[in-house]
Amino acid sequence: MPFFSLRCLALLLPSLAAASAALAQVPAPAPAQSRPVLITGATLHVGNGTVVPNAAVAFDKGRLTYAGPAAGFTADRAGYETIEAAGQEVYPGLIVPNTTLGLTEVEAIRATVDEEEVGLLNPHVRALIAYNTDSDVLPTVRTNGVLLAQPTPRGRLLSGQSSVVQLDAWNWEDAVVRADEGQHLTWPAMVFRLSPNDDAAVLDRRQKARETQLRDLEQLFGQASAYRQLPAGRPENLLLASLAGVFDGTKTLYLHADYGKEIIESVRFARRMGAQKIAVVGARDAWMVLDFLKQNDVSVVVSRIHALPRRDADDYDQPYKLPAQLQAAGIRFCLDYQGDQETAGSRNLAFVAGTAVAFGLTKEQALTAVTLTTAQIMGIDKDYGTLEAGKSATLVLSKGDLLDMRTNAVSRAFIDGRNISLENKQTYLAKKFRSKYGQ
Repeated sequence: MPFFSLRCLALLLPSLAAASAALAQVPAPAPAQSRPVLITGATLHVGNGTVVPNAAVAFDKGRLTYAGPAAGFTADRAGYETIEAAGQEVYPGLIVPNTTLGLTEVEAIRATVDEEEVGLLNPHVRALIAYNTDSDVLPTVRTNGVLLAQPTPRGRLLSGQSSVVQLDAWNWEDAVVRADEGQHLTWPAMVFRLSPNDDAAVLDRRQKARETQLRDLEQLFGQASAYRQLPAGRPENLLLASLAGVFDGTKTLYLHADYGKEIIESVRFARRMGAQKIAVVGARDAWMVLDFLKQNDVSVVVSRIHALPRRDADDYDQPYKLPAQLQAAGIRFCLDYQGDQETAGSRNLAFVAGTAVAFGLTKEQALTAVTLTTAQIMGIDKDYGTLEAGKSATLVLSKGDLLDMRTNAVSRAFIDGRNISLENKQTYLAKKFRSKYGQ
């Protein structure tokens, strides 16, 4: 046995050494801001539609002290670390909602996937405590300007609670921006004939299963509503207590639904159950129910718009122009990157917004859809989402248009005033092989 153990160790050592060399390139979290910083000469994109050319952005101890025209900054510059950024653009850090960042590492390897709990009704499940700050994916996402995220559990009905985190931390306790800010409910799908082989018996079974799920949801929400009315000292019920925030407005109820009838049905259910803050996630058919969404004050998290139309009769560009339709209707919405390879693909959030620009949004409206409105829906807009005095100094500096994949070139990024590293495993490998081939 000792022989085989030593032999195995000898075989493993080269691989471990190589892995350690790669892991050594994953940067440690940045230290707290130690001195005031002033960025001058750049074009400032506030995040609320305002653009300020030749701006100054100053921050100290992680908070913005000034963000406006350079001529209006009158403080003594002697104590500032000055960054001359003429020709560059300053943006709020992008926020990606409804993501599996930090919950999934390699989607094809089950042992690295921790995004879903067993069972159908899991309102007590917290994605936050499964969030992995050591993920190799996180630095690759920061490189494109995404600095905050909403790790979200997956599941078939009530999948659990999402939280908002910043993407440069030692552990989930350090990363958390707002813990357990929302419950996620995947609405039972409408029953359709999916193939010619679906006979009446198959459709009937699906319909009965759906009705059972709807009854279970109504029963659970009814029990949770009654539970919170009980006096202090009531027996603890974690399942029911976790839904309390939905009724008092401290948590958003995120309804994952795509078809128009599912959107209407789920929102009506949520209102009947007493939910105060509602957001529909996915919402592929939101363009069909714009008036309904507006009347019910429902926010929308538009999932990955790089998709084909749902029906042959739909316009070819329907998924692409949905953000513009929501904007025109006056509905609060934001953009996510759900779909194939959504974890690593979150780095492309800015380019999803750029696509929306090509199909009806202005650049500043698209920027707002990945900054301010995202923060508003998550309830963190007092600190994040725009670059205004008093808010968190969470921002990116780019040499070109952040929403255009041809010009996006982030040169600096700050989270709460901390100058974070833009190095990642991919930049490390790029440098390594450029040196090999002399490029």
